[in-house]
Amino acid sequence: MEVSWEESVTEAINTIYLLFSAYLVFMMQLGFAMLCAGSVRAKNALNIMLTNVVDAVVGSISYYLFGFAFAFGTGSNANPFIGTTFFALKDVPNPDFDYAYFLYQWAFAIAVAGITSGSIAERTQFGAYLVYSFFLTGFVYPIVAHWVWSSSGWLSTSSTQLLFGSGAIDFAGSGVVHLVGAIAGFWGAFIEGPRVGRFDAFGKPVPMRGHNATLVVLGTFLLWFGWFGFNPGSFTKILVAYPSTAGQGNWTAVGRTAVTTTLAGSTAGIVTLFGRRLLIGHWDTMDVCNGVLGGFVAITSGCAVVEPWAAIVCGFCAAWVLIGLNILALKLQYDDPLEATQLHGGCGAWGLIFTGLFAKEEFVVQVYDSGLAGMAPRPYGLLLGGGWKLITSQVVAVLAIVGWVSVTMGPMFYVLHKLNILRISIEEEVAGLDVSSHGGYAYVNHAEEEQPRRYADYVRFRDDDQS
Repeated sequence: MEVSWEESVTEAINTIYLLFSAYLVFMMQLGFAMLCAGSVRAKNALNIMLTNVVDAVVGSISYYLFGFAFAFGTGSNANPFIGTTFFALKDVPNPDFDYAYFLYQWAFAIAVAGITSGSIAERTQFGAYLVYSFFLTGFVYPIVAHWVWSSSGWLSTSSTQLLFGSGAIDFAGSGVVHLVGAIAGFWGAFIEGPRVGRFDAFGKPVPMRGHNATLVVLGTFLLWFGWFGFNPGSFTKILVAYPSTAGQGNWTAVGRTAVTTTLAGSTAGIVTLFGRRLLIGHWDTMDVCNGVLGGFVAITSGCAVVEPWAAIVCGFCAAWVLIGLNILALKLQYDDPLEATQLHGGCGAWGLIFTGLFAKEEFVVQVYDSGLAGMAPRPYGLLLGGGWKLITSQVVAVLAIVGWVSVTMGPMFYVLHKLNILRISIEEEVAGLDVSSHGGYAYVNHAEEEQPRRYADYVRFRDDDQS
C-alpha cells in the first residue's frame, strides 16, 4: 500500500515524539536515584544508588524477555522464547512504531521497580533487589498494564466490551505504575519491619532524616522534567487525533495535559509546605518536594481529561492524602524511608478516584473516542453529571490492582524473608550497607573519617555473632 507524503511526515513526527517522550521518562531514573540518595542516611547512599541502577538494568532484561509480551503481545510471536520476534502486536497502531513503542513502555516498567526500592531502603539484602526487580518488571506490572492499556484488557477504555460501558481511565499510570510500585513496596517494608532505631521502646518515632537536601531537590526537579514525558507523552500510547471539524490536532490536548500536570504538582507542593509548617513548626524542604511529587502522581490518571481548575483540586487533596497517610504510618509503626507507599500508593489511588469524579465529557470523547461517529455516550465525571459508571470502574481498578499486587508480591517477599535473603543483619544495618555490603562509602571524606572505626565495629559485631 502506497503511503502519501503527508502520512509519512505524520508518522515520522509521531515516532520522534514517542522516542523523545521515552527519553524523558527514562531520565526519571536519574531523578529517582538522586531523590533516594538524598533521602537516606549517608552510610547507605552508595547502596541506594546501586539499587536504582539495578532496577534499570535487570528490569530491561526481564521486560524484554517477558514483560512486553505479557502487556501487549499476542499470538505465538509475542515472546522471543516462543517466536521469531516479540514485536507482533495488535495494540500498536502502526507496525513502524514497534521499537519506539517498546522503548517507551520499557521506561515505564523500570520506574515501577524504582518506587518499590524506596520503601525497602537501608535494610534489604542486595540479592533481594535482583529477585523482586526481575519478578515485578517481568510479570506483575505487565499484567496490570495489559488490563488497562491493552485493547484486550478487561479494564481498558478501548476494549470491545467496556467495563460498565466505560472502562477505567488511567491515562498515564496513577494506578498502573505508581499504585503497583507502592503496593509492592508496602509488602516488602511490612514484612521486613522498621529500620533499627526508627521507633523507641515506647513506639514513638525517632527521626532518621536524609543526609542531603540538595540531592532531594535535584531529584525532584529531574522527576518534574521527566513527568512531561510521562503524562503528555502518554498520548503516544493511543496516538489519537481530534475530529477534523474541531480544527485542532492532538497537540492541543498534549499542551493541556502538561498544564494540568504542572498545576497539580505545584498546588500539592504549596499545600504540603504550609500544612507541614502548621504541624511541625518550621518550613521543610523534604516535605515540599514529596508534596510536589504526590500531586504529579495523583494527576497522572486524569491529566488528559480534566480542566486546569480540577487539577488544582486534585493537587490540594493529594497533599492532605500524603500528610494524613504519613501520620497514620507513624502511628502504626510502619517504616518507609522515602514515604513511597504513602506518596505513590495513596496519591495514586486518589488519582484514579479523582478522575472518576472530575473527568470532563468533552475531553473523554476527544481522547478516547477520537470523534468517531456512532459511538455510545462516554461516561464521565460523577461530579460533572456523568453518572456512576466511570467512578465505579475507577474503584474497581483500585481494588483489582491492590489485590493483584498483594497476592503476587506479598508471598514473594514472605518467601525471601523465610529464606533469610530479604533483610540484612542488625550488625550490618548499624554499620551501614555501604561498608558492610559494598566495600566503602559514597563520599571519600566520609570514608576516610568513618570507615576504619565503623568497619572495625562491623567486623567485631560479625565475629561476636559467629562465635
